[in-house]
Amino acid sequence: MSKKLPHRYQAIVMPLVLSVLMSGIVSFVSTAIGNGIHPDILALWIKAWAFSWLVAFPSLLVVLPLVRRIVAATVEQPRSN
Repeated sequence: MSKKLPHRYQAIVMPLVLSVLMSGIVSFVSTAIGNGIHPDILALWIKAWAFSWLVAFPSLLVVLPLVRRIVAATVEQPRSN
């Protein structure tokens, strides 16, 4: 039997995972472009990632409901038969 969180936690888990992945990718690209690839890149990236995530996660919690409404208004929903 797998242990999963109840569905009610989806509103927190989804932005948490999304913010970790997106802030990690974007901060790495920005760090690499700004500083080049060198032996200290990992330490610089981790610092950038930590700060980026502190901004990204609360931002997603606030913005995601608006994004869902915009997508629902612009994308046709499937019809029930």
